[in-house]
Amino acid sequence: MSKIGFIGVGNMGGPMACNLVKAGHDVTAFDLSQTNLDVVADRGATIATSCSEAVIGADIVLTMLPAGTHVKDVYFSDVFDNASEGTLMIDCSTIDVNTSRAVHLAAAERGFLMLDAPVSGGVGGATAGTLTMMVGGTDAAYEQAKPILEIVGKNKIHCGASGAGQAAKMCNNMMLGIQMSSVAEAFVLAESLGLNAQKLFDVSSTASGQCWSLTNYCPVPGPVPASPANNDYKPGFATALMLKDMNLALDAAKSAGVDVSVAERAAKIYSSYSEAGGYGKDFSGIIEHIRES
Repeated sequence: MSKIGFIGVGNMGGPMACNLVKAGHDVTAFDLSQTNLDVVADRGATIATSCSEAVIGADIVLTMLPAGTHVKDVYFSDVFDNASEGTLMIDCSTIDVNTSRAVHLAAAERGFLMLDAPVSGGVGGATAGTLTMMVGGTDAAYEQAKPILEIVGKNKIHCGASGAGQAAKMCNNMMLGIQMSSVAEAFVLAESLGLNAQKLFDVSSTASGQCWSLTNYCPVPGPVPASPANNDYKPGFATALMLKDMNLALDAAKSAGVDVSVAERAAKIYSSYSEAGGYGKDFSGIIEHIRES
């Protein structure tokens, strides 16, 4: 059994922390939301009154935070100063590569092993413990973290050195965002041509148009019963989060001098949908915006 400090127990971090408790680990959690803390407390986690308190005495520190600025603040203001010698640090937030590498470097300078391990699979995957984890960091850190990663994720891929997990996550979600926008446009075109949505799904799901956004997350009601389209586009994965990830990819592409014009166009559609009130809806709800444009 490990003593784990878990900072950030919201929609994703909360279920992950609960799975660690269920597996027999001693989890101390901190979050700015009392509601989030109440949920994990009901499942057996100990509640800390600060980030520092969550870290003290922990064998492992996990973080799941909204953005790079939060990750830097938490690690530089609380984690590094309060962690014990030998504490393993795992950041599961989705942030920019440069910030991730900077925090990795600071951890190494202080003698800590660290991983960036952003996840894919949504709230459902976090609850079921079936997340895909894209991991960056040293071999030593990855080997030490394996028993913990196996509890919260079904698939774990060691992508390379520090920041490699973040790079994999932003590239994956850039593809996802583009694919969903193309699937949504295709269904709107089909509607205008009088083609039944189920028939388009039956064709494309077994033909060259097949992709995850179609077969697992179809943006129209009916063909995939579990998709958010059948629940008024309740997330799932909110449009605001998809837009965040798309913008991370665009910023990285700009820094690297890579042309991602297709992704830029898709990001503009998500941004427009978000500004029109869709920021809290599932990103597959983009079809509503495309239909009305």
